[in-house]
Amino acid sequence: MQAVRSILVVIEPSPDESLALARAKLIACKTQAHLHLLVCDKKHDHSEHLRALKEDLLEIGYSVTTEQAWRESLHDTIVDVQQAEGCGLVVKQHFPDSTLKKALLTPDDWKLLRHCPAPVLLVKTSGSWQDKVILAAIDVGNADGEHRHLHNTIIDHGYDIAGLAKAHLHVISAHPSPMLSAADPTFQLSETIQARYREQCRAFQAEFDIDDDHLHIEEGPADVLIPFMAHKLQAAVTVIGTVARTGLSGALIGNTAEVVLDALESDVLVLKPMEVADHLEEIADKH
Repeated sequence: MQAVRSILVVIEPSPDESLALARAKLIACKTQAHLHLLVCDKKHDHSEHLRALKEDLLEIGYSVTTEQAWRESLHDTIVDVQQAEGCGLVVKQHFPDSTLKKALLTPDDWKLLRHCPAPVLLVKTSGSWQDKVILAAIDVGNADGEHRHLHNTIIDHGYDIAGLAKAHLHVISAHPSPMLSAADPTFQLSETIQARYREQCRAFQAEFDIDDDHLHIEEGPADVLIPFMAHKLQAAVTVIGTVARTGLSGALIGNTAEVVLDALESDVLVLKPMEVADHLEEIADKH
């Protein structure tokens, strides 16, 4: 987050100051990042609205550019502009879809999370982040190279936001429930699963300087536990990773980040493993 030099802010075409812009200003104020304001609309002209926003921001010391654009879809427009402007972060207000609509169509924000190579901050709240909890969700049980890098990225961003907002970083890791059919006896008892996860967490805690009071290891599915813990801790931001699954498996299963998006009451920062981000950049470059 500290290394982000340019932030793409998706502006809603309404006269009210968007929640996304308020969050982007907070980050840019601390990091000196440039703000690129984008209205995605092919029907109406928003140049006056963008000009007024730009003037106000320049007057109080921000570096700002503006743009109105439209490609084939909302997420295509955002990704195209993010790539063209070299923005290291996308900030957008999240608008939940109805259950029926989600069953029939993939929500725009899900598509954005799947296709955008850069981290995406989906803003859901207007409250202050200061002195609140920043909750980083990881999967300690997955220690392969891709997940290790993703864990590092999630914790680093969590610490960055906590530093920006004078907030407190907490970490949650869900572990599976016991399975009597498991070949490994370790996975047949809740106590042995928790003990094994605690052991895996020791090295992780030492590496990232996270004490037991700030680490929450819970049994059950991540898509239930993450919103539960975020609510319990009154988290201001939840930092989560996605593998950017697409295609049929993505449509049927969904990523944890997508599934928890509407259930979370906090703002949500979604990150990807480096390999996935690089692959998405290659795809975006070909368009």
